[in-house]
Amino acid sequence: MTVTTSLEIRSVETAEDFEHFLDVPQRVYADDSNWVAPLRSAIAAQLSPENPFRTYGTLQSFIALDRGTPVGRIVAAINQRLIEREGQPIGLFGYFECSPNIEIAKALFQAAEQWLQEQGMQRMRGPINLSTHNSCLCLVDGFDTPPMMMMPYNPRHYPQFIEQLGWTKAKDAYAYDFPLDHDLSKSFEKGYRIACQSGVTFRPIHTKGPDFAKDCESIYHLFNKAFANNWSSTPRTLEEFLEEAKSLQSLVDPDVFPVAEYNGEMIGFWMGLPDYNIPLKRVAGKLNWLGILKFLWYRRQIDQGRVIAICSLPEYRRKMVPLGLIYLGMQGGLKKGKPYKRAELSWVFEDNYPSRKLIEAAGAKIYKTYRIYEKAL
Repeated sequence: MTVTTSLEIRSVETAEDFEHFLDVPQRVYADDSNWVAPLRSAIAAQLSPENPFRTYGTLQSFIALDRGTPVGRIVAAINQRLIEREGQPIGLFGYFECSPNIEIAKALFQAAEQWLQEQGMQRMRGPINLSTHNSCLCLVDGFDTPPMMMMPYNPRHYPQFIEQLGWTKAKDAYAYDFPLDHDLSKSFEKGYRIACQSGVTFRPIHTKGPDFAKDCESIYHLFNKAFANNWSSTPRTLEEFLEEAKSLQSLVDPDVFPVAEYNGEMIGFWMGLPDYNIPLKRVAGKLNWLGILKFLWYRRQIDQGRVIAICSLPEYRRKMVPLGLIYLGMQGGLKKGKPYKRAELSWVFEDNYPSRKLIEAAGAKIYKTYRIYEKAL
């Protein structure tokens, strides 16, 4: 579709179109010192026909071109697992990037909305890149610092544009700042002692060989049990989960990834990872030979980490397993020789009060707010 004499919105069909699609963020964030470019290869893999998502979903990518220059992009997607779970024909938008011109944003959303309507969708939700297991959420507050590893980032004009175009808030999520230079409440160490006295054992995650694969499989089943009712989330297959785990294997620091077991069965974990966005910021989205050398050099500057999840089966929470995991995770970060000065606990939905209460009791404070939007089609 042509919007003006110079602006064109078209579906991504050719290899050249896809290269334009991948080029958009470099233009949008050219002057933004906080942006960390995602790996082009990772985005390409997510949108490729070989992605397992294609076995249960469909998508259509669009680009905006102004006199042949890529100035915006969006992906409309249908995740059948989400539709089956929620019982309504709801489509998704994701991978949205746009120059600071609301007419470009309007045209991109019109194209995505029209495609979803043609597929029979009645509502639209996002930003969600195919599923909440990929990047999702729109940053609405906290633009003054770079994003942590595997967290989204966007310019200030995105939420403004989205809301001006008739979208409304579906749910907010928070990122917590967790400085490591303060003492935890004694209740966390006490919780750890109580857990140990109750027969719970703690250890670092295995990072090599068959033991790593076994731990990953246990974490997968724990995720599905503990987060089964997470809003807008759908379970991954074991194969999908293990594929992502393999990509992170070499990045894991076992000192900040404790697991809890009872009678030899994993019942909880604290999933902490070093903030590899610090070296990734230097590679401009490309891990070619030069990018790999830069990554290896600048990874020495990592001084913070991200806690992705604190998980415990409900029946073991009375044994103080979550408190024990927080205590051990923080102790691991403070271990002699460790570089960590702070951590981010993210992301947590605004209505997840049990997790928020626990995190805030540990001394963490909200410092970034994210939003998912919805709109009737």
